[in-house]
Amino acid sequence: MSTRASGNRGEAEVARYLRKQGYALLASQWRCRFGEIDLVARDRQGMLCFVEVKLRSNLSHGLPREFVDSRKQEKLRMAASAYMSRYELDVPVRFDVAEVYADESGRVLKVEYIENAF
Repeated sequence: MSTRASGNRGEAEVARYLRKQGYALLASQWRCRFGEIDLVARDRQGMLCFVEVKLRSNLSHGLPREFVDSRKQEKLRMAASAYMSRYELDVPVRFDVAEVYADESGRVLKVEYIENAF
């Protein structure tokens, strides 16, 4: 399975997870000049959540959340600002990380959702 296909599978799994938790999904793979936001959702309290999805089948290089380094966080903040500007939003936001664990064949084993990851 290609990296892109695996990523799409991970994002779809997190989207399902969020819907079950009562989130409203607003966008997926939203792109701007600063990069891509994997998922944009609104939680039950109205908080706008920018979600970075990280899928891993091998933990030898570390936990998925460790790949959201300071450089990636800054890109996500800039992309989130562009999203809010584009849709003229002035609401509370948070940045979450969804870790998707899969086996070698790409089958999803579990989702770990980290609110306010940074």
